Amino acid sequence: MRRLIFFGTLTVFLGFGIAAVAFDMSAVTGSAQTMQTKTMPEVIILGKEAKLGQVTFNHVKHNGGAYSIDSTGKIACIACHHTAQPASDLALHPPLKTAWPADRTTVLTSELFTKDPTAAGVAACRDCHAKVNTKPKLIADIPVIKHEASPALITLTNQSAFHRACDGCHVEVLNTRPDAKVPKATQCTACHKRAVE
Repeated sequence: MRRLIFFGTLTVFLGFGIAAVAFDMSAVTGSAQTMQTKTMPEVIILGKEAKLGQVTFNHVKHNGGAYSIDSTGKIACIACHHTAQPASDLALHPPLKTAWPADRTTVLTSELFTKDPTAAGVAACRDCHAKVNTKPKLIADIPVIKHEASPALITLTNQSAFHRACDGCHVEVLNTRPDAKVPKATQCTACHKRAVE
């Protein structure tokens, strides 16, 4: 009888031990996955549902120095991630208004991200520039700006924000370096590619 109680107790004890180890390993695996998602992406797929096809954005070439307006250096992270700077710096670049987080004191750089991805405070574009009829995650409404050449207002959905940012930069490149091989705003399929099935 004592043997039966001993083995029963031992079985329960080992069961709890194995469960604890399994739980502990899942915590380690979970944190490893979290760390993996906090690496700077090499390629970002934009417009996955776009009628003309998705856009494969080479993040490494755009932020690593291969592409820039004047071909002399890297594109600053805040050129696209404009919310990742203090509000006082952001105020120098109208019509941009939102710093995230609101009490931010640092300017996003690749070095800051590499040092501490979580503290770097990078928001996804869609966190503010949501799809039409969708509430953004970080702000109350999708941003609206006044058109530069008319009294019209522009709602900066994800589609309009991407087109304004990408096309605007490509236009500046062509104005600075007319011989550059960069897609023009009228060459939609230079960026948009349909998936091959």
